[in-house]
Amino acid sequence: MRPGFPYDCAVRWACAVQTGIVPGTLSAPTRPLPNIVDVARRARVSTATVSRVVNAPEAVRPALRERVEAVIAQLGYVPHAGARTLKSRRTGTIGAIFPTIDNAIFAQAINVLQRHLVDAGYQLLIATCDYDPAVEESQALNLLTRGADALVLCGCGQRATMLSRLATRGIPVVHVMSWPLPGGMAGVGFDNARAIGQAVRYLADLGHRRIAMLAGVTRDNDRASARVRGFRDAMASAGLPLPSQRLIERPYGLQQARDGLRELLAAPQPPTALICGNDVLAFGALFEAQHLGVQVPVDLSIVGFDDLELASHVKPALTTVHVPAETMWRRAAQLAVALLSGEATVRAHEVEVSLIVRGSSAPPARKRRQGNAE
Repeated sequence: MRPGFPYDCAVRWACAVQTGIVPGTLSAPTRPLPNIVDVARRARVSTATVSRVVNAPEAVRPALRERVEAVIAQLGYVPHAGARTLKSRRTGTIGAIFPTIDNAIFAQAINVLQRHLVDAGYQLLIATCDYDPAVEESQALNLLTRGADALVLCGCGQRATMLSRLATRGIPVVHVMSWPLPGGMAGVGFDNARAIGQAVRYLADLGHRRIAMLAGVTRDNDRASARVRGFRDAMASAGLPLPSQRLIERPYGLQQARDGLRELLAAPQPPTALICGNDVLAFGALFEAQHLGVQVPVDLSIVGFDDLELASHVKPALTTVHVPAETMWRRAAQLAVALLSGEATVRAHEVEVSLIVRGSSAPPARKRRQGNAE
């Protein structure tokens, strides 16, 4: 070692010899990164074979593929996405915009989309918009600038300017969670209005007459709007009164739901049954009822929407509308891939929802007393 040359400097320079990183820089390599030619030379194959191993491994004999993959691992070769994009005019990415990820229903959606898109050779990019159509439009443009080949969107309530721009650019779009779809749209969804109607008819058949709804905020949310419309229509069909104080909107949050239930119960004639716009609102209502000493379902029946995993574990277990999320988002992933490949023979898929009856619902107390007397 040179006299006066600090030991720690010597260590850093020794590491530099091994890693090719110049001391004092931000990981700038001094030796060139391995490229496809290096892999081909080491594996004793053509660059075309390396390309096939990377982009279409099923087209390469297993033994040859394993040899090339071993060299790729040894050299640390990473294919250049930009070069592949220039060649195919595709990035292999699909973007998805969700209102929020602070909700188990959307977290599950991301998981299902990611899993099935990866299986199809695509990468998922996600963004959120907080139920704001202006933010949704800007996020869509952000995803496109990052090379998204297609978009998956929640509902059908996007701005016309956004949908027009996507159509002009020829970007395939899959709309999820709404049904029926407006003409020309591709997507997978369910009839939100009809689903809420099932819940109303179920409670009416139990004997409930004072049925209320704790809905999500309907502004800029076509799914929440459809559920409120379905509630109004089903109440009218059943000949049940619907005073204005029995239908209120709240953001999807536990505290907002608790506040909403207190407002509903403060009415001169409080409801004996409550339908909630989603399970999060139902959980909040259930927790507040327990806090107030309101017995569920003795004093108040509660019905949710989504059938989140927690719904079967709360006490009492939640009666709720089951949405087949795994099936819906798997079909959305498959449809996005099919649209990109030009193989989408069916552009719209409806999934069926069902009412799952658990312990949070029962006939009203008056009806039960009559039944016992008989």
